[in-house]
Amino acid sequence: MPRETSYPQGTPSWVDLSTTDVPAAKEFYASLFGWTYEDHQMGPEMMFALAKVDGGVAGVIFTQHGEEKEMGAPPHWNVYVSVDDVDEVAGKVEDLGGKLIAGPFDVPQPGRMCVVQDPSGGFVQFWQPGEGAPVRVREEHGALCWAELLTEDQAGAEEFFTKLLGVGLETEAMPTTEGGDYHMLMAGDYPAAGIMDLPQELIDRGVPAHWEAYFRVDDAKSVVETATAQGGQVVFGPEVIPMVGTIAVFMDPQGAVFGIQEPEAG
Repeated sequence: MPRETSYPQGTPSWVDLSTTDVPAAKEFYASLFGWTYEDHQMGPEMMFALAKVDGGVAGVIFTQHGEEKEMGAPPHWNVYVSVDDVDEVAGKVEDLGGKLIAGPFDVPQPGRMCVVQDPSGGFVQFWQPGEGAPVRVREEHGALCWAELLTEDQAGAEEFFTKLLGVGLETEAMPTTEGGDYHMLMAGDYPAAGIMDLPQELIDRGVPAHWEAYFRVDDAKSVVETATAQGGQVVFGPEVIPMVGTIAVFMDPQGAVFGIQEPEAG
């Protein structure tokens, strides 16, 4: 079972869920991924739950901030991309056409982070782990295994992230099911994250550019059945993708979108 405390620059390494109903979200994701929780109360109306898989940390579920609610933001998963020096990265964001929304600032995980909006409109968090950062699970049932940016400006987003992070770009990746191109950011020789065109169906529904997080599962069919029985909605799939495995995308009962992946056998 992969357990990590650090990742190459440009690798999505952490996720957290901003939701309107933490207890309900905890129950839903526990039924899918077998998560257990370490709860922390941050105030009379704010709490967060550290999600764990066999003692390793998989992510966080927390109460959505009032500012997000007032802006009409739905519950959503936040994707964090590891960097070697978050202050250096933050200093380049606006020169490359992005917006520095918050930070850099220290957080008690421990580590240091900033929040950025790329030129195509997608929000992402950059994360620099500190000494004693918790061990995080990776690519096992219930753990983060992939993340991708869906955007209306694929070329612009690719230029932003490759220049900002000093990573490569694989443009020979497979086409999407909608017929567009699927490209990958490369941390050295390692595929780190995907970038693809936002499907027209989502554009028509007013969905903006955003990152989606995928979790590894042992049995996609079983997870689909459980998710729908627990009030989730299937957005896409399940579908078998060559060289990838079986994937599906859901909306949880509170409205947050996420994906699952069951790898190909062998």
